[in-house]
Amino acid sequence: MPSGSPRSTVAVDINPATRPVLTGTEIFTREVSRRLPAAAPELGWRFFASRPRAGLGVDAMVLPFPRLWSQVRLPLALAAERPDLLFVPGHAIPFAWAGKVLTVVHDLAFKRHPEAYGSADMAYLRLSTRWAIARSRLLIAVSESTRQDLVQLYGVDPERVRVVPLGVSPPSADPAAPSRLAELGLNGNFVLQVGRIEARKNQAAALEAVERLDGVTLAVAGPERDPTLTARLRSSSHCRVLGMVDQPTLELLYKHASAVVVPSLYEGFGLPVLEAMARGKVVVAAKSSSLPEVGGDAALYFHAAARPEEVAGVLEVALGDKALRTQLSLAARARAARFTWDKTAAGIAGAVRELLGP
Repeated sequence: MPSGSPRSTVAVDINPATRPVLTGTEIFTREVSRRLPAAAPELGWRFFASRPRAGLGVDAMVLPFPRLWSQVRLPLALAAERPDLLFVPGHAIPFAWAGKVLTVVHDLAFKRHPEAYGSADMAYLRLSTRWAIARSRLLIAVSESTRQDLVQLYGVDPERVRVVPLGVSPPSADPAAPSRLAELGLNGNFVLQVGRIEARKNQAAALEAVERLDGVTLAVAGPERDPTLTARLRSSSHCRVLGMVDQPTLELLYKHASAVVVPSLYEGFGLPVLEAMARGKVVVAAKSSSLPEVGGDAALYFHAAARPEEVAGVLEVALGDKALRTQLSLAARARAARFTWDKTAAGIAGAVRELLGP
């Protein structure tokens, strides 16, 4: 950029990072946004949110608004600020924004598993996704699997899609005291599953496998979205439904879990695989969607349609083969080290530069 020339400005909708519950999209927004100014220091970055939240790592303009913030209040702010580009870490692009835009498609689960969504959610996701595809010259996909979904399900030209994988953060807290395990009803060998309780996450398959193993419990940590599935899990003496847990408790669970199981039928990326590998855990995952992309040869897999006894067989190997466990633990840490949020932010910054041009 020539000396004295004005900097291009980029507005960022950081609102997902201010939500009370942080899952994949929210973590992505927080970790990438705080790194963008360093990834592209030649650009002027402006961050916008509807509510304050500590620990964002950036100075955000907080614009309170009761409903439809991204479609009403954010466009008003953009009209006043007149940025050269809007970056939306989720894919809900304001209909009233006519300028350049870059957005991220995290998954197309609503297309692959529509049964998991209510009619209102489906209508919103259909509309916002089609609008994102129509409005964006370039799209970010978090995995090759999601890129292929865009191509196959929406006919998107693959040349329009940049694959930018997620990163992984070091633990943000020390593990809770070991006595916490007994409070949670975990007194022996357990395998851990982290994520929302819903059919797509396939906790039922993990439970049916664990019920075939002696002395092993399935611990499920995450919000309870599907009441029927939650009831099935709670009814088993081989399962402990923990709900949302704080970070020290989660670190304790990771530390003491004999393995981490990720039985999902579909994931846009599969952050739980990466988080477990970063902690050196043995990961047993479904061979579906993006999960093999993340786990590579540092995890063990079962086919998503495998019978419970086949899944149990893979878990039994993961729990019982000491030499393999050591090998997988080392491989897991090495593979996870390749996924960093700095690389993610650099990938986003590269796409922003493409759109802004010379």
